Amino acid sequence: MSNITIFEEPSSVPTVQRESRRMDRMSSGSGGSTMRRIQLSNGRTFKRVINGEQIGKAATDTLDVIIVDWLVEPSRKFYAAAYDKDAKATLPDCWSNDGVAPEAGASNKQSKACASCPKNVKGSGSGGKGKACRYERRLAVLVAGDPSGDIYQIAIPGASLFSDNDGNVYGFEGYKKFMLASKHALDTVVTRLIYDTEADTAKVGFKPIRHLTEMEASLVDAAQDDPATEKYTMLTVGAVDSAKAIAAPAPVAAIAAPTASVNPFGDDEDEVPATPVKRAAKPKPTAEVKPELASVLGAWLEEETEEDDFA
Repeated sequence: MSNITIFEEPSSVPTVQRESRRMDRMSSGSGGSTMRRIQLSNGRTFKRVINGEQIGKAATDTLDVIIVDWLVEPSRKFYAAAYDKDAKATLPDCWSNDGVAPEAGASNKQSKACASCPKNVKGSGSGGKGKACRYERRLAVLVAGDPSGDIYQIAIPGASLFSDNDGNVYGFEGYKKFMLASKHALDTVVTRLIYDTEADTAKVGFKPIRHLTEMEASLVDAAQDDPATEKYTMLTVGAVDSAKAIAAPAPVAAIAAPTASVNPFGDDEDEVPATPVKRAAKPKPTAEVKPELASVLGAWLEEETEEDDFA
């Protein structure tokens, strides 16, 4: 890999130039009953939600994560009913994980193909604004500074996907292209999510911070070797929240990464310096979405506002 000049924080501690196992997904358009996600909000906070319940305090304004998996293409979702922030999670009337055609489990398919769908037309949204069928990206991430290796889902709304570059802060689609042009993949670096303070909606941008430590790289490898990780990209938020609740694990000590990254959700008690060691890169597997997961049913509970989508 090339020398890093794109990062916000040059590291004083040796880090690992990890070989990507998801680079192919950039160039293209944890198990058990515990399911975790990080919820975006209008209050510019990142809330940790486990089995539908918020756990611990929220992080504010920014959050450092390691993106370990994502769908090849943005997903889509359509609700016929008007948005109600107090309603319980329900299945969308129509949705697509690949942005090409509705999922088999959709009860009210709007078209045979997303490209020809009347809900995929500007002006079809509420009040004649945007599109009625909305984009989102569901990411599987690790939280920088959390040594547990727990995977979380983050659902990125349409307004955060296609926004313009602002001082090396990108919408997700632009961020993928920027990193690809810099010859670095998303699963090889720490990424900072930054709220747009000028936006009226829960809008975030993406910025590279540094290479991974050896310990972080090992956690990424373990997550990508776990077949349960793919669920976090395939299942909608309602499905993640509806998982059967089990007792939350006891807090564990966080391990400080270079430039003093610690668990932003406040579970850390002691900080142990990371001592990364150079290691051989693993071969990259072929990225392939498993057919048995492609039609998984789920439900999406809209966040606190609606956003206009971009073409």
